[in-house]
Amino acid sequence: MTLNQRFPLSDAIEVDELVDELRAEPVGGRLRVGDPRVVEFLTKFARKLLAPATARRFPELASLGFFLRKGEIAKALSTLETSGDALRFPRGLVFHVPPANVDTIFVYSWALSALAGNHNVVRVSSRSAGAAETVLEALNAALSEVDADTAAAITATQRMVTYDRSDAISGALSIAADLRVIWGGDTSVAALRKYPLAPHARDLTFPDRSSFAVASVRGWQNASEAERRGAAEGFYNDSYWFDQAACSSPRAVFWVGDEAGAKEAGQEFRKLLAEVLATKQHVTEPAMAVQKRVSAYGAAVDGLVSGIEFQGNGIATLELADPAVLPREWLGAGTFANARVGTLSDLVPIVLRKDQTVGQFGFTKEELTQFVTELAGRGVDRVVPFGSALTFSTIWDGYDLLTEFSRLVTVQA
Repeated sequence: MTLNQRFPLSDAIEVDELVDELRAEPVGGRLRVGDPRVVEFLTKFARKLLAPATARRFPELASLGFFLRKGEIAKALSTLETSGDALRFPRGLVFHVPPANVDTIFVYSWALSALAGNHNVVRVSSRSAGAAETVLEALNAALSEVDADTAAAITATQRMVTYDRSDAISGALSIAADLRVIWGGDTSVAALRKYPLAPHARDLTFPDRSSFAVASVRGWQNASEAERRGAAEGFYNDSYWFDQAACSSPRAVFWVGDEAGAKEAGQEFRKLLAEVLATKQHVTEPAMAVQKRVSAYGAAVDGLVSGIEFQGNGIATLELADPAVLPREWLGAGTFANARVGTLSDLVPIVLRKDQTVGQFGFTKEELTQFVTELAGRGVDRVVPFGSALTFSTIWDGYDLLTEFSRLVTVQA
């Protein structure tokens, strides 16, 4: 029952030995919420991600680096206010199981848990590559640049490991955990839940989610050319960074307004999006191009769409026959359902609990607040401008993560 230790880079280790090491108190004392040693390490790590060569190769890592800058960390920690009788402490040992399809999400989850003072073990998928490998390299490089006390504390309390599917290992890490964090969809959640937790422990789950975009016809018409181009570029970032597989990437676009205006705005938007793909030199792999056509024609056979338009291999637009019948599954990168509704209120009956992010363009804060108020919690956890769908926040899927990663102890005299 051995695991490969990817960070800190070290020899393979038996699972029982790993648990014992993570349960031990590190030299210099246990971590606390907002521990300076963790802050120092994360800021060193952030600088590695923000290096120009890394940021150019993996733009999503630049976003991660920005999220972990010292000022952003301080801002996040400042939200952890307690009442006069309460003290905040770490939860203990946290076991993270991130998804393979969005191979940097584990860093956000782990970093916030570490900031809350927890000891952490993260299972990194053996299928992870590219950005995930760069993250692991940056983590190990940052560890060599911090002072000895910080390096010792991080090494003792933070581990990222890879192992083949193993009931024994997953079971041992689960029963040892005070909190288990499961990303990656309904199937992953169900598979991990078969491993029991300690009676006091619990799961923090991020199951299958779906997201869509809304654009105001009036807002588009009133926007400048630069604002329209900015919307197309932001939408590209939301959709194409992870091949549209991220839970917060939009899979449908609803134009809100009159029919003629929606048709004209949609055509211009897709033209601008195609120009962004050309500027970015986006390449659609042959297998992905085939996937999009299979999905599009399958939706047509099922009677879900009234029209299909392909703009090269980069964009496939599926005109929905009924806006209420919204395909929420992944249909291939660059495949978007398209529909018009008269008002945002028309979308309220369509929304499901699994709907996570609404990317928006051209609406006022009042209009969006009214929409969310009408939803009354039935779905949608966040509404963000085009270009911000993949921007991680300490509040995610309706959870305040720093709060979830910590616990309160009340003291009264």
